[in-house]
Amino acid sequence: MSNDLIVMDNAVINAAYELSVNEQRLILSAMAQIPKGEPVDAKHAYCVTRDDFIRLGVHPDTVAREIRSASKDLMKKSLFIDTEIGELEFHWLSEVLRYDKNAGEKLKAKYPNPEDYSKYIQMLRAYNLMDSLMPSDDDNVVVRLVFNERIVPFLSELRKNFTQFNIEDVAGFSSSYSMRLYQAMMQFKSTGYRKIKLVDLRYMLALGDKYKATKDLKVRVIDTAINEINDKSPYTVKYEMLKTGRKFTHLELKFKTKKTSKKEISIERDANNGDMFTVDGLSDKQLGRIARNQQFIADYNHLVSSTSPAGQNSQAWEFEMINRLKKQPEQFNKRPIREYLEY
Repeated sequence: MSNDLIVMDNAVINAAYELSVNEQRLILSAMAQIPKGEPVDAKHAYCVTRDDFIRLGVHPDTVAREIRSASKDLMKKSLFIDTEIGELEFHWLSEVLRYDKNAGEKLKAKYPNPEDYSKYIQMLRAYNLMDSLMPSDDDNVVVRLVFNERIVPFLSELRKNFTQFNIEDVAGFSSSYSMRLYQAMMQFKSTGYRKIKLVDLRYMLALGDKYKATKDLKVRVIDTAINEINDKSPYTVKYEMLKTGRKFTHLELKFKTKKTSKKEISIERDANNGDMFTVDGLSDKQLGRIARNQQFIADYNHLVSSTSPAGQNSQAWEFEMINRLKKQPEQFNKRPIREYLEY
């Protein structure tokens, strides 16, 4: 399954919240890293880099400033989810740390062992404090996000009612309304049709008193989103405002995938080729995803003692495996390393 895939409970799709487009980029970049169909440690951290933001349409000249601004504001933001016991409100995140990528790598080298993990985090927090006091436009900025433990089940412990789409689908979107409406469409991807009450749309987008007049809602929100979705996503969509009596009450969306001429390319792998077992070209984020892969854990859990920190704590396990993959890749020869990225 692609590491670009976003999967979330429909309750989050329909939740009420107001995030800027950059705040949504942060959230989606982190969501894309969550293992699919596996138990997730609520305390696990996800790192978002400048490359993640550039990939989603942010200009390289402003990316560091925009990451810093979005990550500071996002800590204050909450969402409202409708559940069987009523409407729940909680923040998206429990922790945000900003630090220099080079500094982070030096700290990993200084504290390579799982038992040093707390010291590593303590030093990252010191860098975060420095970044808050003296922000810069350093392009090496990394944001380390930890989701609020109350939202994790809606992002990982998925049952029947969930929505999925590729993060590349929303790359280049400049409107937060485009992102939300696109997600609402993907909830009904199998049918290519969705009908939304305008009152529910206003609730989802947390519009409050904004755009009370239907014509303003149409121009400022719906037209903006539909035009951008048609221009930059893999789908074409048409919409109609429907009336009940003399009043507009519903938004009707009809959409389908655009025709493409892309040819699928298959690459034949040679498991006897030693290069297939190296980690050259893989980022720490990819190595972390490999370390969390259930097949990888099954293949290599014998490398650590069950009584060691790495044998008892998922974060310590990931921390140690990333270091081992970098320093001793020859240990991991049961299958091509990159194969774990495809599970």
